Amino acid sequence: MINVTAAEINAWVVAFLFPLARVLALLSAAPPFNNPALPTRIRLILGLAITFAIAPGLPPMPSLDPGSGAGLLLLAQQLVVGLAMGFAMRLVFTAVDMAGNLISLQMGLGFATAYDPQTAGQTAVISEFLGLLALLVFMAINGHLMVIATLAHSFTVLPVGASSPQANAWWSLASAGAVVFSSGLLLALPVLVALMISNLALAVLSRAAPQLNLMAIGFPLTIALGFSGLIFGLAYLGTPLQQLFEYGLQTMLGPFAARSG
Repeated sequence: MINVTAAEINAWVVAFLFPLARVLALLSAAPPFNNPALPTRIRLILGLAITFAIAPGLPPMPSLDPGSGAGLLLLAQQLVVGLAMGFAMRLVFTAVDMAGNLISLQMGLGFATAYDPQTAGQTAVISEFLGLLALLVFMAINGHLMVIATLAHSFTVLPVGASSPQANAWWSLASAGAVVFSSGLLLALPVLVALMISNLALAVLSRAAPQLNLMAIGFPLTIALGFSGLIFGLAYLGTPLQQLFEYGLQTMLGPFAARSG
């Protein structure tokens, strides 16, 4: 007769439950797994499969009762760590969305919006296009597999049961939000410069020939220049996007790898 003690059951539960919490939290926040088009059931099955695959190679888990106060606190910690890692990767795609919004506003297409299933809201059409393009590039370079590999490595950098990340780690993650503005502006800069030059030319033309209807001339001109800049810039967009994705993957572990104590 096989006898199983309560301590052995707790050890089995701890060995699977705490890693699962971090995995599911990341899948709910990190692209492309957080896409609303991906059913929750599929996301749950994927989380279970990833946890089953990586659980045997994880560092030893703490010996505690998962239903105790310490166990629930540790479970909450794993959820927060997973959400923070997913948030770090989400910042990269937010930077691409911001670039699209800047281009749309300068082109005069800020009013042209479409439903974005990623954000469940109305998004500028240029931002929607660049977001889908960035997601396709991310999948093409196996970025989704890199996210899973980074998640598995996080259990070595920040093992379950280790001391919680200190305030400087969370501040480092919050400071990474600057990439939304800096990288978004850099991605949109070529098109913005072309549109700024066209606006300056239109301003000079309005002074030289006040009788011209600049509303009839300027609006289609800025739209044509904006799309032309996008067409010529697509060939050079792969390298900055790849660098942006690498930054996102590093940011997922950076704050926790730099923790003290």
